[in-house]
Amino acid sequence: MALGRPREFDTDTALDLALHVFWRKGYEGASMADLTEAMGITKPSLYAAFGNKEDLFRKALDRYVDGPGGYFRTGLEKATAREAVEHILYESVEAVTDPRNPGCLAVQGALCCGDAAETIKQELMARRSKSEDDLRLRFTRALAEGDLPADADAGDLARYVSAILQGMAVQAAGGAPREQLRKLADMAMRSWPPV
Repeated sequence: MALGRPREFDTDTALDLALHVFWRKGYEGASMADLTEAMGITKPSLYAAFGNKEDLFRKALDRYVDGPGGYFRTGLEKATAREAVEHILYESVEAVTDPRNPGCLAVQGALCCGDAAETIKQELMARRSKSEDDLRLRFTRALAEGDLPADADAGDLARYVSAILQGMAVQAAGGAPREQLRKLADMAMRSWPPV
């Protein structure tokens, strides 16, 4: 049985490059020509290594969650709910205003998604929903541990933190400076329920 030619590129590096294209241009704004040029590979090589554009985008999203967006998972592991939220909010500010990275991929990736990209819109909605669910579970645990007031609602708190995160990402995409977003995080922390 004949084997195909070995890959002449590093898939991790190529995926990082694709991630930045999607980050800058959104899913629909990133053409196959943009992707292959940035990745330094041909279209057949892209398909062979990553599947179609949707598959590549999903792999780029996973890469984002494990890399630049990893602060979220780290925050969930903090000792208290307050420390978790504080970590997630302030690290989010750093991430969405980092000049090396163009904001939040979940926001940037959804820019100008029309009907043709319905599956991508659904994917991004599902991932945002999962993040909110992860927060709700963390806050449910905090309630059980006495780390939140007994009358706190884990679901409401998760929606609140999610709304702040998404709002900061949208404002960062519109050019809001880091200092302004830190003030929003400060306000959110001042409103956090005391134990």
